[in-house]
Amino acid sequence: MELDLESIAEATSGAIGALVSTTVLYPLDTCKTKYQAEVRAKHQQKYRNISDVLWEAISTRQVFSLYQGLGTKNLQSYISQFIYFYGYGFFKRLYLKKSGNTNIGAKANLLVAAAAGACTVIVIQPLDTASSKMQTSEFGKAEGLWRTLSKSTWREAFDGLGISLLLTANPSIQYTVFDQLKQRLLKGKLGSKTGKASSPEALSAFSAFMLGAVSKCVATILTYPAIRCKVMIQAADSDEFGKSEADKKSQKTISGALFAIWKREGPLGFFKGLQAQIVKTVLSSALHLMIKEKITRTTWILLIALKRYVFVTPVRLKST
Repeated sequence: MELDLESIAEATSGAIGALVSTTVLYPLDTCKTKYQAEVRAKHQQKYRNISDVLWEAISTRQVFSLYQGLGTKNLQSYISQFIYFYGYGFFKRLYLKKSGNTNIGAKANLLVAAAAGACTVIVIQPLDTASSKMQTSEFGKAEGLWRTLSKSTWREAFDGLGISLLLTANPSIQYTVFDQLKQRLLKGKLGSKTGKASSPEALSAFSAFMLGAVSKCVATILTYPAIRCKVMIQAADSDEFGKSEADKKSQKTISGALFAIWKREGPLGFFKGLQAQIVKTVLSSALHLMIKEKITRTTWILLIALKRYVFVTPVRLKST
């Protein structure tokens, strides 16, 4: 069975890009997640804006706690992006091969991205839940990955799976918009290629950054209410905001999370933290896709060389 080198190159470069972007922007991600997880009436809120979370960490001398859960988040990011980009690339090439088309349309692109996203979510959901619990724990009191997972049942480890599957629409929208814009941008440069496989076309760093920012901004705005509900569901067991047991239990369902937001914060509560989410996710996605685009060609060349060395170079036996 021949290796799908292009899918592997896409997956590897995507995973490395996710690792770098997650690490660089992690403190902002922690502040954003703690801010989103708080559901209280306006006069009772601990955090009035995202900067209050940062100030709390500074004033309590817990700045390094902004990195609590970074290892788990990086593990989640690497695995999820590798699976996603491999699945996305594989399904996309399979579709093109079966359909006989040279380019994939927007609708087919959306379905391919959703299928890849669904596979990814099911695999990494326990890590995603554990990461959210670590980030929303009190500063300096976050527990490690294995202790966090061991305290949960399998059912609790998959808290928010339903809404996570719903949120596969987010990367689906993002990568569909990105891919369509990329195809249009490269249309003048792309020509029919014959003969042996050649390395895939890559955008410039600036173009990849801008297209990544635009595509993620569109996806985030369209799916934000579901994003906030997901954070609430995964952080429902946190003692950070003094929730009662009844509140914790009710907020572990989609309907319970929606009702809690509507009751305590009103319609605008569904978009609480949207600005912080856009800043974080747009910067993260743009940085991620920029890195991915720049190293895809190098990864491709290295894989081609590795394939030739492993499968073509004959093994020489030492003479006795």
